[in-house]
Amino acid sequence: MWSSIFSQETWTLDECVSFALEHNLQINDFEYNNESNRETYRQSIRNLLPSVNASTNYNVSFGRAEDPNTGTFVNQDFYSNNYSLESSIDLFQGFQKINSIKASKFLFKATQEEVLQQKYLLAFRVMQAFYDIQFFEGLVAISKEQLTVSQSNYDLVEKQIELGLKAGADLYEAESLLLTDKLNVTQSNNQLAGAKLALIQEMNLENVSDILIQEDFDTMTDVLKDEELKSDSIYIEAREFLPLIKAQEMRAKAAKKQVAISRGRLYPSLSLFAGVGTGYFETTRDTLGNTLPFREQFRDNTSQYIGVNLNVPISNGWSARSRVKQSKIERLRVENNLKTQEQELFQAIQKLVQEYNSLLVELVQSNQKMEAQNLAFTIAQKRYEKGMINALELFTAKNLFASAQNENLQVKLRSEINKSTLDFYRGLPVFNIN
Repeated sequence: MWSSIFSQETWTLDECVSFALEHNLQINDFEYNNESNRETYRQSIRNLLPSVNASTNYNVSFGRAEDPNTGTFVNQDFYSNNYSLESSIDLFQGFQKINSIKASKFLFKATQEEVLQQKYLLAFRVMQAFYDIQFFEGLVAISKEQLTVSQSNYDLVEKQIELGLKAGADLYEAESLLLTDKLNVTQSNNQLAGAKLALIQEMNLENVSDILIQEDFDTMTDVLKDEELKSDSIYIEAREFLPLIKAQEMRAKAAKKQVAISRGRLYPSLSLFAGVGTGYFETTRDTLGNTLPFREQFRDNTSQYIGVNLNVPISNGWSARSRVKQSKIERLRVENNLKTQEQELFQAIQKLVQEYNSLLVELVQSNQKMEAQNLAFTIAQKRYEKGMINALELFTAKNLFASAQNENLQVKLRSEINKSTLDFYRGLPVFNIN
């Protein structure tokens, strides 16, 4: 599957996220933990089944020893062989096993949600790295535009000097501006390489030093719509599906069942057991003094038994009640963690909505500022070509235009990330994650 993607010229954001999800080692660790909890849950159900055990032993007695067949003591060496098969089932244990099933099920569901949460976190990290590349690619494009202008101005000054229209000192100013822009291009390329490396590492791409992503600056002109968003309504939507909250809710339910399990240890327990046993004894002889054959003894010595076992806890150093108190404290701690997660979620959404409203204004003003600075630079360039302003004034106008382009690019990317994050909290399909 991925061999075809490697052969493509560009990667889309969805392809980057899908590849990262499939090859991330940390997510594998969470999934292994989830599989372990799944098996714990299944075993808690199996614990309701009866237990069946078979045993055998071989004994050799020396000197004076009790004859296991007659119960008398004899002074001789002999051996015996016993076999038994026993089954038991718990009839009542204070509902410990039922509550254990429920607790392990909640913990299993919690780790399921935590796996999904980690996938979402990875997807957001990949998205951030993806847009960082777009930003620095835009920065490289801006710096190259500035370099092209500086190169043209340098060439113009050279010709004007040859024609005697300008002094040689003007060439040094033009060369200084040209070298400054060359340095800016180099620095921008270095930042772009660092951003690409960050994405490659998030995706866990091996034997790759460069990556090309799909450009989509044209689609980002109006990433935000002038619509009213409210923190409360988004929080209600997010709380219903966000894996982090659901996982903590499951852990709170599991902690409540753990309290019930601890209380169950305070109650008497009742179990039913039954078994069958037989044995072979060297001291079992016939009237002629010969040891009876194994088959005959195995048949004749067979016995069955059945019974119940009642265990009443009276005093165990108060440890059972202490476990109940510890379980209650753990339940309160988990419930407090849930409230903390809910509070952090609401605050994060509040911040995103506030940023959303700010970006609505910033995006319009940033576009206007860039257009104005572009016009100012165009006028300054024409005036410079006619000798009406010096190189320093042109450099200032050019830098102001570049700064406006940079700011506009930052606002667009911040708007895109803000929009995607809010869409995620609103339950919209931002990432294709199963």
